[in-house]
Amino acid sequence: MKILISNDDGIDSPGIAALAKEMKKLGEVTVIAPRTEQSAVGHAITMKIPLRITEYYKNGDFFGYAIDGTPADCLKIGIRNILKTRPDIVLSGINNGSNTAINIIYSGTVSAAREAAIMDLPAISVSQTSHDARDFSYAAEIALKLSKQVLENGLSKGTLLNVNVPNLPKEKIAGILLTQQGKSKWDDVYEERIDPYGKKYYWLTGNLIETDNDLITDQHAIKKNYVSITPVHFDLTDYKMYNEMKAWELENLMKL
Repeated sequence: MKILISNDDGIDSPGIAALAKEMKKLGEVTVIAPRTEQSAVGHAITMKIPLRITEYYKNGDFFGYAIDGTPADCLKIGIRNILKTRPDIVLSGINNGSNTAINIIYSGTVSAAREAAIMDLPAISVSQTSHDARDFSYAAEIALKLSKQVLENGLSKGTLLNVNVPNLPKEKIAGILLTQQGKSKWDDVYEERIDPYGKKYYWLTGNLIETDNDLITDQHAIKKNYVSITPVHFDLTDYKMYNEMKAWELENLMKL
């Protein structure tokens, strides 16, 4: 069993170390991750500057490959240039902070898994709901168990599983739920600040507007201390609107 692991927090993050350690119980693990933190870069890929691959060591032992690029870059160059054979499964994480609702669009963690799905590989993104998490053992345990389920049952092509684990001890987890992507979103605020030279700059802040109040949604599930597992795909077509727009007879626009 060949397993590829990436993330968006960078190759030296504790979350990816915990995930790699746990997944070694299932098979041969290769870590290919960004050299530095790439949070909220979405599905960006690098086109204007060269990408460099560096062997990365921890405590004198080889850990994986660090890439000067985005999470999506790591999957592309990792599978096409580093690995000799395609992996059986790809995992991204364990991320510091949740990736639910609208955040899925911005997430580099989810995008690494999405890139794998584009390549027709089964993929899982895993996040823990705190930016100050210290213990990733339960999230890693969930990732291992879910990986076995995915390998046994399969996923539809183009689909990944987005997992969010509350930052709680295992005994305080309420349960595990199959969920849908919520609709909660951020009310962004760009705070105006002054640098030491007296010049203005802006810092992105804001508050999450929680509109989800049903356990079927990822955001509400984690709020109620459930592990959330959401199947996500990259087909963004709004099929309801697509069918409604057939009545617009857009083919006649040229005649107007």
